[in-house]
Amino acid sequence: MSNNRREFLRLSASLLASGLVLPFISCDSSTNNNQQAAADTTGTAGTTANNGAQIDFGIQLWTVKQDMAQDPKGTLQKLASYGYKQIESFEGDKGIFWGMTNKEFSDYLQSLGMTIISTHANVKENLEMKAQQAAEIGMKYVIDPYEGPQQSLDDFKRMAERFNEYGQICQKHGVKFAYHNHDYTFKEIEGVVPQTLLLEQTDPALVDFELDMYWVAAGGGNIEDSLKKHSGRYKLGHVKDRMKGATEGDASTVIGEGSIDYQPILKVAKNNGMEYFFVEQERFDNDSPMESSRKNAEAMKNFRI
Repeated sequence: MSNNRREFLRLSASLLASGLVLPFISCDSSTNNNQQAAADTTGTAGTTANNGAQIDFGIQLWTVKQDMAQDPKGTLQKLASYGYKQIESFEGDKGIFWGMTNKEFSDYLQSLGMTIISTHANVKENLEMKAQQAAEIGMKYVIDPYEGPQQSLDDFKRMAERFNEYGQICQKHGVKFAYHNHDYTFKEIEGVVPQTLLLEQTDPALVDFELDMYWVAAGGGNIEDSLKKHSGRYKLGHVKDRMKGATEGDASTVIGEGSIDYQPILKVAKNNGMEYFFVEQERFDNDSPMESSRKNAEAMKNFRI
């Protein structure tokens, strides 16, 4: 994620408080430094074994946000033709359901053979309503996509308290609450990894986590170790590749063209309780977002777990 994008997300809450339209809220993922070095020498994630079952996969709509803003139905129709079966939305100026009611949006997806599983949303505003609307159409999760780097462990402890409160609200309406990480929760503060604190101080009955795999290693973590250490807590994940040799944050690329060897990672994820896998890409140097999404779908079809 670029510095401008970080600032964009950080200011979203204050924009709402000022009565402005909420800009697009989204997410990012994380790489693994050790896995990057191995992938650079052994090949890309697109080379997979043929044994095992194909993954059911979806897409985070932030990847194609401009296309969705211009033509939501046409864009979703194309995504369905690429093989995406599941959708994770986000809250933008057309709302979570892109100018449609929750039921209209769900019905249209069903007509395409797709299902909306989750959405990123501003959980600080109208969470009761958003959780209720999600539950009405059978969605599984309402997700907090970004909190911003905190200054102390006490700040993260207060985050955990709020997450439990959000979880109670969502549970009351029949959906789950989850938190989507960025790199900052994997950077030590006072000798503690904040992501670990959040996992330990939230109630597993109320709070799940979405592991944004691109950003785990960017914060100094290890993707597979994180999945194993907190088995069962990461129910959702973002699958996004990283350009080989990249040092900057905004370096996503088409799955299989980068440095992350996702075949073993996805198997570990599935074995440790991950249920939903969403493609996400934010940087497009060679292809359009839609063409990249098509290529990402083809890569996902090759994985076996």
